[in-house]
Amino acid sequence: MNYNEALEFLSNLTKFGINLGLGRISELLKRLGNPQEKVKVVHIGGTNGKGSVCSLTASVLAEAGYKTGLFTSPHLSRYTERYKINGKEISPERVSQLVTEIRPLLLAMVEEGFEHPTEFEVSTAMAFKYFAEEEVDFVVLEVGLGGLIDSTNVVSRPEVVAITNVGMDHMDYLGNTITEIARVKAGIIKPGVPVVTAATGEALEVIKEVAKEKNSPLLDVNKDIVLNLKEKSLKGQVFDLIYRGETYPEIKIRLLGAHQLLNAKTSFGILNILREKYNIPVEAIYRGFSNATWSGRFEYIPGNPPVLLDGAHNHDGVRALRQAFTDYFPGVKPVLLLGVLADKEREKVVAELLDLPLEVVVTRPPTPRAGDITVLARLFKEKGVRVKVIEEPTEALSYGLEIAQEYQTLLLITGSLYMIGEIRPLLLQDRD
Repeated sequence: MNYNEALEFLSNLTKFGINLGLGRISELLKRLGNPQEKVKVVHIGGTNGKGSVCSLTASVLAEAGYKTGLFTSPHLSRYTERYKINGKEISPERVSQLVTEIRPLLLAMVEEGFEHPTEFEVSTAMAFKYFAEEEVDFVVLEVGLGGLIDSTNVVSRPEVVAITNVGMDHMDYLGNTITEIARVKAGIIKPGVPVVTAATGEALEVIKEVAKEKNSPLLDVNKDIVLNLKEKSLKGQVFDLIYRGETYPEIKIRLLGAHQLLNAKTSFGILNILREKYNIPVEAIYRGFSNATWSGRFEYIPGNPPVLLDGAHNHDGVRALRQAFTDYFPGVKPVLLLGVLADKEREKVVAELLDLPLEVVVTRPPTPRAGDITVLARLFKEKGVRVKVIEEPTEALSYGLEIAQEYQTLLLITGSLYMIGEIRPLLLQDRD
C-alpha cells in the first residue's frame, strides 16, 4: 500500500463516524502488543488551547534532550503533521507501513464480531505503535474529543494530565452544561497522577472534585502561577513567571494573544511537575518556549494585504480571537473570511464578530459537517453587514485578498480548521 492508498483507506474509515468508547481501541492495541504501555505520556485535554500547550510542552522536552513524540489532531494541511518526533513529521512511507500492518488486524476484528474501529481510533493506535517502535522518551498526547471515552484515554498511567479549559463545544457528545462537559473532560484524571488546569468556575470545581476523589495533586495555574506581561508585538510576547516564590524573568513565546499566555502558564505547570522526576533544565524551558510554533492559530502573515489566520472554531475560541484582535489591531476594520461548521454555536460566533468587519466572505469548510452556509450569511445580513457567499474556499480566498487590498486593510480568516488547512498552503505559496 502506498501513501495515497493509505490516506484513502484512512479517509474511508470516516464512514464509521464519531463513535466514542474504549472497547475497539483497547482490542486493537492488545493485538498490537499494547504499545501505549511502553511510553511515558503527557496527556492534554480541554476545549481550546490544548494544541498550543502540547506544542510548547513537546518543544521544551526536546530541548531538554528527550526524544519526544507529539500526537495532535486534526492536521492542518498534511496528514503527517499529526505525528512528530522532536518537531519532525513522520514520513509518508512510514504512514503507509503502519496502515499496511494494522489493516489485517481491523479485518480480523470485524470477522470475530467486533465493531470496526473509527478513523481516529486507528490514527491513535498508529501513534502509539510508531512512538513505541521509535523508543521515544515521552509522548505528548492531545485528547481528540472530550476525555473519558476518547480513544487516547487508554493510557492507564500518564506522567501528568492537563485540562486547559472547559467551554461549550461538541454538546451532542459531551453534554449541554459546563458541569456535564467538565465531568467528561476530567475523565482523563487517573488515580494519584498530578493534574494541571487553567479551568475556572463550575469546570474548576468539577476538576477539583474528581482530582480529590482520585487522590491526584492539582495545580491550578490561575492561582499557583503568576504571569506579568512585559511586552508584546506581532513577533511574540515576553513575560515573567512566578512559581513557588521563584521568578523566571523574560520568557519569550512566538504565540500571540492573551489566551496564549494562559496556555504558556499551563505548559509551564506541566513541565514543573515533570521536573520533580526528570532533568529538565530551566534553559530548556526558555529555548523550547521561544522556538515553539502552532500554525493557523492567530498567525500573522505580512504582505499586501496582510493576513491573520486563526482556527477559532467555537464560541470560546472566537471570543479569544476577538480580544486578541482588538489588542493587536486596535481600531482596524478587517475583511472577514469565515467558515464555521453547522454543529458549532453559529449564532454566538456571529454575535461575537458582528461589529468587527467591513465586509464578510462566507465559505464552505471542506467537510460534510459544514451544513448550510447560507444560514451563516443570513445571520450577518439580518444585522446589515455586507456579505458575499463563495462556496469554494480557494475562490473565497482570492476574493477576500482582492477586496482587503481595495479597502487597504487586513484579511482575517477564521473558523474551521479544515478550511484554514486548505487555505494556508495556498496563501504561503502566494506570499513566497
